[in-house]
Amino acid sequence: MTIGVLGLQGDFREHLHILERLGIDGRDVRNPEALEGVEGLIIPGGESTTLARLLVSSGLFPLIRQRGRQGWPLFGTCAGMILLAKGVSPGLERSLELIDIDVARNAYGRQIESFEAELEVKSIGRMQAIFIRAPQVTRVGPEVQVLATYRNSTVIARQGNVLVASFHPELSGETRVHEYFARMIVERAH
Repeated sequence: MTIGVLGLQGDFREHLHILERLGIDGRDVRNPEALEGVEGLIIPGGESTTLARLLVSSGLFPLIRQRGRQGWPLFGTCAGMILLAKGVSPGLERSLELIDIDVARNAYGRQIESFEAELEVKSIGRMQAIFIRAPQVTRVGPEVQVLATYRNSTVIARQGNVLVASFHPELSGETRVHEYFARMIVERAH
């Protein structure tokens, strides 16, 4: 199995490190050619406006959107959640609109207000989550499965082939969310 990690900006190296720990082939994706043979893609945390612009200028935006609509597994953390969401406030130039949620950017506060919280995640279990300038889900569509909440707000969710988290499992060294994503890829292959 080969999982791509969008390497245009943000904490993509940490995701690659988690994949390596799991014995999964991880690929740094920076251009359309790097998508060849990739069975799923992780869109990491970073700066969502910058990531959106780089997705467009690299030529990756239409390919990821098309593949996502065709059932290709995608996993977005923090800024990745923002880029995959249907609605974003304050506005974002463009998002991939592949999961039926609306999010508010940086809703949990500035960098200095980052925090950790313990979550109970369906199909994964109890885990520590790190929130850094995290987006907050403000609306969840009827087809979206909520996997965990924090203070009555969805923090990890799935809709079909798309998994999103407002926190950073890659920063805590937690591997179970990435394992869950790998199982999504295996399920799709069968």
